[in-house]
Amino acid sequence: QVQLVESGGGLVQAGGSLRLSCAASGRTDSSYAMGWFRQAPGKEREFVAAINWNSSNKYYAESVKGRFTISRDNAKNTVYLQMYSLKPEDTAVYYCAQRRRVSLSEAVDEYDYWGQGTQVTVSS
Repeated sequence: QVQLVESGGGLVQAGGSLRLSCAASGRTDSSYAMGWFRQAPGKEREFVAAINWNSSNKYYAESVKGRFTISRDNAKNTVYLQMYSLKPEDTAVYYCAQRRRVSLSEAVDEYDYWGQGTQVTVSS
């Protein structure tokens, strides 16, 4: 089993920044891909960003490209999501997830472990 715990969410004004962290424990394996997703009220969970094991490959949703940066520190078993220029439409619960594969994916059902989520609220 793998446990994922997100932190760093909060309330921020539009144009502001936040950095989310996701700490992994248990049967961790840094060779697997990691991803960030988000879910706004009344909407389906959607892909935000993904990163491969050595950070050589990163993939972003079009809606966050150029504003968000995903990174990881395998020594700390932690994945980060740095968010800049936040917009009210970024408001959601943000989840990190682990995909027990090397390749990246934006599909929710291709991730095997999920954190409990952290709320991000962007005020206008």
